[in-house]
Amino acid sequence: MQDLVDSLVVHPSWLHYLGAMLVFGGIVVFGFVLPIAGITTWVERRVAGRIQSRIGPNRTGPAGFLQWLADGIKSLLKEDIVPDAADAPLFKLAPYVVMTGFVAAFVALPFGGPLIIADLNVGILYITAVTSLVVVGILMAGWSSNNKWSLLGGIRSAAQIVSYEIPAGLSIFPIVMLSGALSMQSIIRAQSAAPWTWFVFNNPFTFVAFFIFFVAALAEGNRTPFDLPEAESELVMGFATEYSGMRNLLFFMAEWGNLYVIGAIVTTLFLGGWQLPHALDGLPTLVLVPLQFATFFLKSYFWVFVAVWLRWTLPRIRVDQMMIMCWKYLVPVAFVNLLGTAAWMVVFPHGAPGVRGVVEQATPQLLCVAAAVLLGLFLRRVRYHLRRAGLKPAEISYNILATERIPGLG
Repeated sequence: MQDLVDSLVVHPSWLHYLGAMLVFGGIVVFGFVLPIAGITTWVERRVAGRIQSRIGPNRTGPAGFLQWLADGIKSLLKEDIVPDAADAPLFKLAPYVVMTGFVAAFVALPFGGPLIIADLNVGILYITAVTSLVVVGILMAGWSSNNKWSLLGGIRSAAQIVSYEIPAGLSIFPIVMLSGALSMQSIIRAQSAAPWTWFVFNNPFTFVAFFIFFVAALAEGNRTPFDLPEAESELVMGFATEYSGMRNLLFFMAEWGNLYVIGAIVTTLFLGGWQLPHALDGLPTLVLVPLQFATFFLKSYFWVFVAVWLRWTLPRIRVDQMMIMCWKYLVPVAFVNLLGTAAWMVVFPHGAPGVRGVVEQATPQLLCVAAAVLLGLFLRRVRYHLRRAGLKPAEISYNILATERIPGLG
């Protein structure tokens, strides 16, 4: 024991590393994580308005951009109420447990080549472990509120998140086998900027695993159509019914921030992460690193937009439908994907001669082309519906102002 103490005192490099990690972690949390959670609320409300042919927030700041900041300040100034019948210590602690699980995930999430708080050699396992704290906090909130609606929401969340962690985890294993690593940065470096080198197109089983993981991640994040723990049409506000002020804000800040975590994990595992074309490798570090960050952020935030799009398009499913989909469909298919990927690596190994080598090289390119065709057909359908929707947002705004007297506008 004394030798250990002497080594820590004589070689204080771990202190330097810990200090740098805490400083960088603080910058990430307060300079990126919290603002991105707030801004996502504005993005969601604007997208929801467009989908529903209405305006969305457009008063506070340009295009209503500062609405998230106004709402945050308003929530902080509201009274913090703790019900008399609640278990006060657990009631007060629950939102911070949820936020801990959300913020701690950013320790191992990459932002660029050198931009990561800690490149853990078990990075993906660490992320799946710490994000499980969210369900602990939600269950604590439901139980400690001493409210039937809250308890039902907490129990639903526990059942839902624990169930959907299984297909999500089984969809991660094929990527771990292909990359031979658990480190997030190592998984990214096993891919490149070219889409046909991304793991989503490596073989048919990883292509299916990508969709299973995204659906399971949405369910773990309590996003519509899986928002049963806070179903306002059934449970008032679910596990957060008794919360107000800042503590209520923390729950939903974690929910919106988790959307970016989902997008970042999807981008890392399946979509090449921050990889740029090799032609840009010679750029100065001060140029290359921001480009890597922008690439990773745009890929990740695209899936935030998709999650918002799904929320305002699909209706909420029933509890029994949600569990049936997980246990009868996603889990068996995820097992097939895991075994299929293992068999694919044996039958069509990298660099195999003859026909097996041709199949191994051609499959990613064919899957990439097929995905591009499907995406083109989908975007064509979206364009068709947008044209049939009629009025543009600006025209809708003009008609509302022309036909209704809005308070404050005269």
